Amino acid sequence: MEIEKQRGISVTSSVLNFDYNGYRINILDTPGHQDFSEDTYRTLTAADSAVMLIDGAKGVEEQTKKLFHVCRMRGIPIFTFVNKLDRYCKNPLALMEEIEESLGIRSYPMNWPIGIDGDFKGVYDRGRAQIELFEGGRHGQTITVSDAGDVNDERFKLLLGEHLYNQLCDDISLLDIAGEKFDFDRVCSGELTPVFFGSAMTNFGVRPFLEAFIEMAPSPGPKAHSEGSIEPFDDNFSGFVFKIQANMDPAHRDRLAFIRICSGKFQKGMEVTHVRTGRKVRLSQSQQFMAQERVSVEEAYAGDIIGVYDPGIFNIGDTLCGGNQTFSFEGIPMFPAECFADVMVKDSSKRKQFLKGIQEISEEGAIQVFRQPDVGAQMFTVGVAGALQLEVLEYRLKHEYNVDIEMRQLPYLMARWADTDKFTKEMLGYSDALLLEDQFQRPVILFKNPWSLQRLQERNKDIRFFDIAPLV
Repeated sequence: MEIEKQRGISVTSSVLNFDYNGYRINILDTPGHQDFSEDTYRTLTAADSAVMLIDGAKGVEEQTKKLFHVCRMRGIPIFTFVNKLDRYCKNPLALMEEIEESLGIRSYPMNWPIGIDGDFKGVYDRGRAQIELFEGGRHGQTITVSDAGDVNDERFKLLLGEHLYNQLCDDISLLDIAGEKFDFDRVCSGELTPVFFGSAMTNFGVRPFLEAFIEMAPSPGPKAHSEGSIEPFDDNFSGFVFKIQANMDPAHRDRLAFIRICSGKFQKGMEVTHVRTGRKVRLSQSQQFMAQERVSVEEAYAGDIIGVYDPGIFNIGDTLCGGNQTFSFEGIPMFPAECFADVMVKDSSKRKQFLKGIQEISEEGAIQVFRQPDVGAQMFTVGVAGALQLEVLEYRLKHEYNVDIEMRQLPYLMARWADTDKFTKEMLGYSDALLLEDQFQRPVILFKNPWSLQRLQERNKDIRFFDIAPLV
């Protein structure tokens, strides 16, 4: 999006495919800013493993904690890369402790940095018992060839200096004696994270990380569905929609549905069943992505991510089946918003474009749309993960739909779904909460603080309130 270039941040997840050492790697790159965590939550449902990128100077950031929680819920392997070692960084032992205390996961360093505080000399590879000296390259353009050798080689005492060399030997002994033991089964279950140190900007440490990732990361596995489960090598095609993106190409005003293939073989133009509607649809104009380039894809397999043209029939979480299958994969939950605003169109003659924009952007999952039961379609309440998303909404409505809006941010901080369709305003009592309806006419209550929620729960003890919307 153009706004990403202007603000210098990512506001939506992107999909990349590339081959490395005979393997196909599908990367689902998610926004790093915490205000766009909703898109990241959905994207993680399509991933078999996660790479946690940590800034060596900042350590574990708040948005990392939120996303890590989703990874733990799914039980997928988590691989950690501590980045920017060529700059000032925290002490590596302190970083390891921070990862374990903040995230509740044990860690095993696969390599160990030599020299910090801007004096980065290289890393020690624990598996090979080798030192690899730092050699910077140009980001994404050169493969670095580093001087490497056995840790006991006398020349490294001269190259590193006696102090750094002795410090490394002490660190190695400490890790071997007091550190975690490597356990591949615990890595696969998400209980132990392998940690790598390096500098992505200079390409140092990237190749060893990729090689270890390929060796340890799981290939696509079986996927549970409404009638049991399906294996990736099953003959019949199946997949689910985890992301929808409109107007990726402003010149064509296109709309793509991103599908994670779970089984079988995809062939361009194949006919599948859209399970939610029971309709037969033809998957045409299929594409895969590398950077800003789109490549037409003729065939794809389990684990691959493809983008297909969406004529407006797909929703996030939809299941697609080949052959005579009609099962459904579990839907993708709507995660709780934390920032809310009333949105209305300035020019009533643009109401049609306004409604189209709100509908399409909400179908992407970028916003959650609510309505007050006694208010018409001229105004909506939108919920997002963070305030910056409201700016993106305003920008997209103006530049993609030619609509100017008025926006009034609301003082509410949390939304809860009631487990009854009969919830009324009278049941709020004197609460300062706000009763709304979601797109399925289910009651949703907005609260200003946890205390307000607690009071309402005490007043309505026979009703349960959920922070994640029930699956439809």
